[in-house]
Amino acid sequence: MKCTEFLQELTDYLDGKISENLKIELDEHLHWCKECHVVMNTTKKTIEIYRDNELYELPESLRTRLHDAIMTKCRGSKSGKKSTT
Repeated sequence: MKCTEFLQELTDYLDGKISENLKIELDEHLHWCKECHVVMNTTKKTIEIYRDNELYELPESLRTRLHDAIMTKCRGSKSGKKSTT
């Protein structure tokens, strides 16, 4: 199985809407393909976060750093400069 074929089946795989034979094939692919394993885990965690529909508060220090980085990037874009951050 190629990675593109795995990615086409990812949603149904995570939803459990595939045949047992296809599940075995996808599981085998995940066993040796680290990239698809990372994509699958990230997608699964993203779905779980949105499914729980919880808001996560950022720590104030991270919120401040993020805000400062965004503002620096915006100022750089307005002046026609490219930011290196």
